[in-house]
Amino acid sequence: MKLSSSIKRSLKPYLYLLPMLVIIAVFLGNGLYRAVTESLVMTGDEPVFANYQRLWQDQTFLSGLAMSLWVAFISTFIALIIGLCFTRAMFRLFKRDEWKLIAWFPMLIPHFVAAYIVFLFFAPSGWFSSLAYQIGWINNMSQFPIFVNDPYYIGVILTYIWKEIPFVVLMLLPVYQEIDFRFEEVSRTLGGNGWAVFKSVELPWIWPISLEIFLILFVFVLGAFEVPALLGVTFPKMIPVLAYDWFYQAAWINRPLAQTIMVSLSIAALISAFLIMSVSLKWSQKWAFRREEE
Repeated sequence: MKLSSSIKRSLKPYLYLLPMLVIIAVFLGNGLYRAVTESLVMTGDEPVFANYQRLWQDQTFLSGLAMSLWVAFISTFIALIIGLCFTRAMFRLFKRDEWKLIAWFPMLIPHFVAAYIVFLFFAPSGWFSSLAYQIGWINNMSQFPIFVNDPYYIGVILTYIWKEIPFVVLMLLPVYQEIDFRFEEVSRTLGGNGWAVFKSVELPWIWPISLEIFLILFVFVLGAFEVPALLGVTFPKMIPVLAYDWFYQAAWINRPLAQTIMVSLSIAALISAFLIMSVSLKWSQKWAFRREEE
């Protein structure tokens, strides 16, 4: 009887999640099934994985993939560093709700709106170019540097940075509120400098969650459509925009390649998640064991 009641208690949270999990499994499973089946060659004399071979030999795709990886990495890395510094400096103030609201307000703004705001500020005829012209920094508004619809995707990167920083703060704040900063005083008493204190007191706590944050944001940027569609360029196109164009073009000849892109990204995301979560778990276990020894 006791075993039965304990099993029920352990299964109770999963039962609450079951309706949502069923809905997600049905829609997501159907989408993945269609993507996989359309990405494979089921008829003719071509190999089953011919579309995958064709995709990874396509220079348009490879250029878009390189640009997508660049944008995802640089925007996620910068947002993580700024968010970490912001959390370290302000986490005591974030105990008050009004400060939390100020920090997390950008999360309420949709990415498409955020991209349009960046466009209004940084376009050649935008607010900053007008300001630079009025105060005499440039002689003509056309001299203003190109930050949107540029080949380096600077506008896209700026959009993702300011949209991702609040998420980083949201994820790191509970961790910093759990750290016992008496160890910081001990470390400084023993002669530790700023880096030594950070490495011994804070890093063991924030490293696992930082890896998870990086994975979440990196995969999100890699697969997001709205921002690069508005602020990107026609070549190289980021992977989501390229997949959209191939999927909806009139001839439909590249639709299997679009599905192949989505399947490839899904597989890469799952493998990355497994590796990062494994590293994060091992790190957490190692430092938990060290704390028990101490």
